[in-house]
Amino acid sequence: MIARCKARPTQQPGGMGESQAALVEVRGVHKSFKLGDTQVRALRGIDLQVHAGEFTAVVGVSGSGKSTLFNLIGCLDEPDTGQIFLNGPDVSHLDDRARSQLRNRKIGLIFQSFNLVSVLSVAENVELPLLLHSEVTAAQRQDRVKQALQDVELSEFAAQWPDKLSGGQRQRVAIARALVTQPALVLADEPTANLDSETTAKLVALLIELNQKRHVTFLFSTHDEKLIRRVARVVHIRDGAIATGEFA
Repeated sequence: MIARCKARPTQQPGGMGESQAALVEVRGVHKSFKLGDTQVRALRGIDLQVHAGEFTAVVGVSGSGKSTLFNLIGCLDEPDTGQIFLNGPDVSHLDDRARSQLRNRKIGLIFQSFNLVSVLSVAENVELPLLLHSEVTAAQRQDRVKQALQDVELSEFAAQWPDKLSGGQRQRVAIARALVTQPALVLADEPTANLDSETTAKLVALLIELNQKRHVTFLFSTHDEKLIRRVARVVHIRDGAIATGEFA
């Protein structure tokens, strides 16, 4: 089990100099949507870099473009123009199958609504993404699930059904599921939005531990001041663009 430690901002590996390749690089990305007869410009030339080991929050009001940006980085959608590089390759305009495969192997997703399968146990929910990894044996899947549940301190709930868990416990299951494939990046969209203050504080402490002890790279979308105060870097987005000069 991960030892409890006092949270501190994550230090950028190697100083994060300009010469170090970014884990995620977004270059000049634009994205628009049709809303009735109106063309909504959700993103307007976004440039962003995230390096391995970062613990970063993207902050902005509702409608600022946070979720759209996360959907693009998470390979759930593609930009109108611009490029998105993930761990090297340009992933901007892959077909649906290629995006799905990349997402399953390189990206862990955490949603505010948990998105657990009610007819599967906690362990089965965590194991689910591994079933698409044909090279991982059944024994290896069991080991990974066991480790992931240990990391989020839910080992004793492995056989439990999701609807028997609290909101905080369900979100921990979702975190374990996101980590079990050993992704390069974990995207968390408002992960504390449905949790009370005490549960939020515990969850944020857990995420910081995972970042520091397991070197998991996290990119959050959040309004939560408890999370914003404890991340190592804050990126502000406003009206579909990065708000320059507003970095914490």
